[in-house]
Amino acid sequence: MADLRTNLAGIKSPNPFWLASAPPTNSGYQIMKAFDAGWGGAVWKTLGVPVVNVSSRYGAVNYRDNRMVGFSNIELITDRPLKDNLREISEVKKRFPEHAVIASLMVETKEEWHQIVRDVENAGADGIELNFGCPHGMCERGMGSAVGQEPKVLQMIVEWVKEVAKIPVITKLTPNISDITRPARAAKAGGSDAISLINTIQSVVGVDLDTFVPFPNVDGKSTNGGYCGPAVKPIALNMLKNCAQDQQVGIPISGIGGVENWKDAAEFILLGATTVQVCTAVMHYGFGIIRELLPGLERYMDDKGFKTIEDFRGKALPNILHWEDLNLKYKVVAEINPDKCIGCQLCYTACEDGAHQAIALSNDPADRKPTIIEENCVGCNLCSIVCPVEECITMERKDDGKEHLTWGQRTAAGNIPKTFDDPLAGGLHHWVPEPAEALVKKKPRHYKG
Repeated sequence: MADLRTNLAGIKSPNPFWLASAPPTNSGYQIMKAFDAGWGGAVWKTLGVPVVNVSSRYGAVNYRDNRMVGFSNIELITDRPLKDNLREISEVKKRFPEHAVIASLMVETKEEWHQIVRDVENAGADGIELNFGCPHGMCERGMGSAVGQEPKVLQMIVEWVKEVAKIPVITKLTPNISDITRPARAAKAGGSDAISLINTIQSVVGVDLDTFVPFPNVDGKSTNGGYCGPAVKPIALNMLKNCAQDQQVGIPISGIGGVENWKDAAEFILLGATTVQVCTAVMHYGFGIIRELLPGLERYMDDKGFKTIEDFRGKALPNILHWEDLNLKYKVVAEINPDKCIGCQLCYTACEDGAHQAIALSNDPADRKPTIIEENCVGCNLCSIVCPVEECITMERKDDGKEHLTWGQRTAAGNIPKTFDDPLAGGLHHWVPEPAEALVKKKPRHYKG
């Protein structure tokens, strides 16, 4: 059976599933409940300066029948007394000594950093996470993402912390920056033992069309919040990949952003994360989702022959290249399985209006099944994405696999198009209907029959 135990920069946990610093980790009660359910670690809701929160605090993006595809909050760090949190950290560690308890911290001065680091160490925390990512409320006070966006300041504060810290230090990074590797490198330079990413994305999730007030509504006004949930996973994966591939970063990573099921977690690990942190999914479905996360990841590892997390951590990284290094000679075209096709014609509409007019319909009203115009198909795979039937539309390889040529190689050889009429240019052999055909009521010529 797969061994899910992890070691992130010396912080050990029975499995890679940690709770992110957020409302689900606001108290020892919640964290004990989570550990009892099976979670491997928890990052305590950020401790720091006194704050006053507002209500309401949350907004969401729903898509059709799916609730909370995206989630936004304007909640600040913990408003519970520091002494209560420290006492509860001690209680949790005594009850669950094998589980990882990480204290998330956010203060201002060097003296405050030194003191709070000592406080959480004395309480028994296994590690420290420096919150340099919060994009609302705290950044206006010179903390949170205001630090994460300034690599020199970030490095300085990490150095302050490392002056006194005896336990591993994780630096949590903001995604609200053009290049996340810059603060990641600064964290490494300051002595951080690991990084975690991403924190929430600065956002406005919507506007009430009757009151004209964005969500969430605080007495008729609102503000930008931090966006998270399943919708941010692609952004998180890209930033994780950027840091994991950067040789100047080179420290362990805890991945955060949109993890809702075991497949999400596996993707984060494949792109370099040692542990994954979860927040929104727990706020939506509760701690009980761990009962699906653990066996799902175990089965995947067993099926693939992976004995430990390290066996597949970062395994996808060699397969992500710069665009200029992709093979221009690789050619696929769509193929529709008529036995699986239900005749919904979504693929036709998508290709006709949104892509390359490479799908034909029949003039026979009884025949609703489309066909591919192979010579016009560019292999974009939009049709397979919109198709509601699994594996009805597949992308079939048409080149012989013998040639390999990249844009980088063509550029180096000076073999690039100089004009749009150059035979080396793309799109010259792609048939496009004449503009006026769009206004003709009769069937255009790319209909069949």
